[in-house]
Amino acid sequence: MKARIIIQGFVQGVGYRFFVVQQAQLYQTRGYVRNLSSGHVEVVAEAEKGILDDFIKQLKIGPSSAHITGVDVTWFENEDGFTDFDVRF
Repeated sequence: MKARIIIQGFVQGVGYRFFVVQQAQLYQTRGYVRNLSSGHVEVVAEAEKGILDDFIKQLKIGPSSAHITGVDVTWFENEDGFTDFDVRF
């Protein structure tokens, strides 16, 4: 399963991407995280549905330095076959 997650709020310049990478390692998800020019953060992650659900719960909490105002999730059946999780620029 694959999810595209857009995190809204005060999420850039506060270690949010580093937090996402830590959570991705913890939940063994594959994909990437990147800042968007809109000020949001985009996460694309692949794993089993239950794992992604738990991963997304953590993304909604975020690090204490962030202030999350919204999380939009789009689900996809297909996967791109990511082998790891990284930060994209």
